[in-house]
Amino acid sequence: MADKALKMSAFTWEGTDRKGVKVKGEMSGLNPALVKAQLRKQGVNPTRVRKKSISILSRGKKIKPLDIALFTRQLATMLGAGVPLLHSFDIISEGFDNPNMRKLVDDIKQEVAAGNSLSSSLRKKPQYFDDLYCNLVDAGEQSGSLETLLDRVATYKEKTEQLKKKIKKAMTYPAAVVVVAIIVSAILLIKVVPQFQSVFEGFGAELPAFTMMVIALSEMLQAWWYIVLFAFFIAGYAFRMAHVRSEKFRDAVDRFVLKIPVVGQILYKSAIARYARTLSTTFAAGVPLVDALDSVSGATGNVVFRNAVDRIKQDVSTGMQLNFSMRNTAVFTSMAVQMTAIGEESGALDEMLDKVATFYEEEVDNMVDSLTSLMEPMIMAVLGVLVGGLIIAMYLPIFQLGSVV
Repeated sequence: MADKALKMSAFTWEGTDRKGVKVKGEMSGLNPALVKAQLRKQGVNPTRVRKKSISILSRGKKIKPLDIALFTRQLATMLGAGVPLLHSFDIISEGFDNPNMRKLVDDIKQEVAAGNSLSSSLRKKPQYFDDLYCNLVDAGEQSGSLETLLDRVATYKEKTEQLKKKIKKAMTYPAAVVVVAIIVSAILLIKVVPQFQSVFEGFGAELPAFTMMVIALSEMLQAWWYIVLFAFFIAGYAFRMAHVRSEKFRDAVDRFVLKIPVVGQILYKSAIARYARTLSTTFAAGVPLVDALDSVSGATGNVVFRNAVDRIKQDVSTGMQLNFSMRNTAVFTSMAVQMTAIGEESGALDEMLDKVATFYEEEVDNMVDSLTSLMEPMIMAVLGVLVGGLIIAMYLPIFQLGSVV
C-alpha cells in the first residue's frame, strides 16, 4: 500500500458540475481512472483528465526552510480547525507547487498512516526537520496539545527565517558593492587604459608615477587576466572547503565577523535574538531548561554564543540561576540579562525571553535598513574613487602636456 502511495501523481482535470457549468482544477491520484471516480463523488462529470507535466526547472527545485515554515503553519491551522491529521496532509500537499515538497508531505503522511507518531515520522527526514523541531512536536503529542506546539514551532520558524533574510540582506549589499567595483575596474584596465597607452607612446615624455602604475597594472591584467580570475575562484573554493571541513577555521571566522564594524553588531544582536527566541519556544513547550539549552546551543549560529550557552548549561545544571550564568559569560547585553532575571523572578521566563527576541529582531531590522541607506552613498563614493582615480591617471599626462605648451 505504501509503495502505491508513493506513486501518486498530480493530474489536471476539466469537466462540468451538476449545473452544467464548466470547471477545472488539479487533483492527486494513483491514475486517471481513480481521479475520475473521485471527481464523480464530488458531483463533477470529468471530460478530460491528464497527468500534470513537470518542467525541468521545477523537478529539481530544492525544499527551502521557508517551505518547511509554511508547511508547519498550515498544519497548525488545519489541526486547530479540527481537520484530521491525515486529511490535513492531503490538503497541504495539493497546495505546494514544488513537487519535491509534495513528495515530502506524502512521505510523512504514509509514515503516520502506518501507525508512527508525527515526531518519529519527521525524525526520518533530518535534512528538513532538526532535533529542536522534532522535540517540540514530540512534546506536543505527549501533552495532547499538538496544534498549540505546532503554532509555536511555526512562529519560531517564521521569525528565524525572517531574521536570516535580514542578515543575508545586510551581508549581500556590501559584497555586491565590492563585486561591482572589481568588475568596473577590470573593464577599465583591460579595455580603456590600453587606448590611452597608445596615445601616451607618442608623447616622448616621462609619464607621472601614478599613470605608470595604472599602465603596469593594466598590462599585467591583459597578460594574466585568466590567471587572476582563476586565482579568485580558487581562493573562494578554498575558503568554502576550509569553512566546511575545519572547525577551527569556522570558529575563527565566527569570532572575526563579530568584530566587523556595523555588520558585526547586526550579527551579534541577531545571535541574541535567536538565543532568546529558541529558549523561549522550547521552555514554553515544557522542555526542562537544561535540555532546552542543548537546542539553543546550536541555534545561535556563532561559536562565541555556542560556547557561552554550553557554559550556561553547566552552571544551570549545578543550580545557578540563568541570569547569573548569562552575566558571567560576559557575552549577553545587560538588557537581555535583566529581562531574564525579571522572567525568573516572576515565573514568566518564556514571555520575557520572547520580548527580548522581539526587541533584538526589531533592532536588527532597523540596523539593516540603516546599513542599506548608508551603503547607497558609499557605493557612489567607492565607485567614484576607483573610476575617478583611473580617469585621473589617464588624463594627468594630457593635463601636464597642456601646461607645458
